[in-house]
Amino acid sequence: MVFDIEEWQAAWIVAHRSPPPDAPPPLGQMVRLIAGFGGFLGRKHDGHPGPKAIWEGMQKVRAFAIALEAGRAAYFNDG
Repeated sequence: MVFDIEEWQAAWIVAHRSPPPDAPPPLGQMVRLIAGFGGFLGRKHDGHPGPKAIWEGMQKVRAFAIALEAGRAAYFNDG
């Protein structure tokens, strides 16, 4: 497992605007999804995402995951 459950679920929710699947998507799909948050466009001839797009995307995904954790904590602790 490369990504925490909160990370891959948060990335999925933000990218697809829908609930995440039961199982995490394949690693290659996750890397491209995360790189998209870092500016990678994923056009036909773009090739693989570079380290800068992945790094910037991971920073955003980590923020999404923190927000997801906080939202779940507020929802479940609300009583």
